[in-house]
Amino acid sequence: MRPTPISNDSPSRFFQRALRWLSIAMLATALAACGGGDDNSSSSSSGSSGSGSGSSGTGNQPIVANGSNAVPITVNKGAANFVNIPNVSVTVCAPGTSKCQTIDNIQLDTGSYGLRIVSSAASQVLGSLPVSTAQAGGQLAECTQFADGYTWGTVRSADVKIGGETASNIPVQVIGDLDPSTVPSSSCVSGSDERTTDDIGANGILGVGNATYDCGVKCLDAAQSTYYSCPGGTNCTATATPLTQQVVNPVTRFAADNNGVIVQLPPIDDNGAASASGTLVFGIGTQSNNTLTGVTKFGTDGFGNLSGSYKNNSVTTFFDTGSNGTFFADSSITACSSSTFYCPSSAQSLSNAIRGSDGTSGTVNFKVISARSLTSSGSKFAFSTLAGNFGDSNFFDFGLPFFYGRHVYVGFDQPGTAPYVAF
Repeated sequence: MRPTPISNDSPSRFFQRALRWLSIAMLATALAACGGGDDNSSSSSSGSSGSGSGSSGTGNQPIVANGSNAVPITVNKGAANFVNIPNVSVTVCAPGTSKCQTIDNIQLDTGSYGLRIVSSAASQVLGSLPVSTAQAGGQLAECTQFADGYTWGTVRSADVKIGGETASNIPVQVIGDLDPSTVPSSSCVSGSDERTTDDIGANGILGVGNATYDCGVKCLDAAQSTYYSCPGGTNCTATATPLTQQVVNPVTRFAADNNGVIVQLPPIDDNGAASASGTLVFGIGTQSNNTLTGVTKFGTDGFGNLSGSYKNNSVTTFFDTGSNGTFFADSSITACSSSTFYCPSSAQSLSNAIRGSDGTSGTVNFKVISARSLTSSGSKFAFSTLAGNFGDSNFFDFGLPFFYGRHVYVGFDQPGTAPYVAF
């Protein structure tokens, strides 16, 4: 999942997730990228309407963020004046100690896996977080490739606390704590080095997608690994890294409420809102506030992908709060000048027919309104109709606009439990 400045109409490739951030100051963008149900009934879910009403196909009510397993989500100008960035607060502690720092404006991302914090945003606790040692010796670092950029920094151990839940002594990535000159140019670099809050649009990224590890078995092989051994913090070379040292989805390491998350955001007007507030709930079917009812489950692969059909074209589809728009390829929709966002002359009503790996099918209806029109006032930061060109006609990214007016369940890929999304 992560960042990349985009200022032209050229298509952008992605590694795991393609995410575009739109600055409220101008229509120039920063792009960041970020991987089975048993209900065979079909469902139809609609996006927000002009009156501001949204539908998730359920009668679920807003979840109050007052339980130990629930925390507020805020969408506003955040840390860098980017639109449609859902933020939460995360407390990071030196393992087993009370040396802690609460970091606000951490982007919630259902399209990636693991906690990544900007080094400058964690200055109060950073020196107390031990750097992991690579199996080959030296500091363990990671290069995480996103759409048009990458994050580079050490892997450190931390206790991660979110609401009343704690993931103890887990690997996290610290972004930007190594000198840019240490980036291994032969295998890591693609796009820009995203190392600051302004680059990313947030003080960090909380990846709570379907997978447990950000790399998995691929990184057991040094030739495919995104992890590096850096003796003395320099001369970094790719290294095989066991699962126990890989950056991990913190929710999977909670003592309870660890099998998935629910993202709940309110419906907003088609023309946007100054802000939006919702709730992130940990666990599915573990407490009274996270019951799996009134929704349809769609089986996914281990990275949250399922099948879709947009205008009779097959598209791999995923649901990603880390993308600030709905991103798909459609040459019939007018693009904004100097941007990959769409600027149609009138509102477009569109749909994607999705099918889960379990055979469950449904249709997701959505609208697209000109990004230039939406952002013209400079005072709105939440949009349910913002969309842009993905740059690859094989993929369809339901970003944050999809989540408004819905309760979206993300079921983790765990032993004995197949991954899914439900709404």
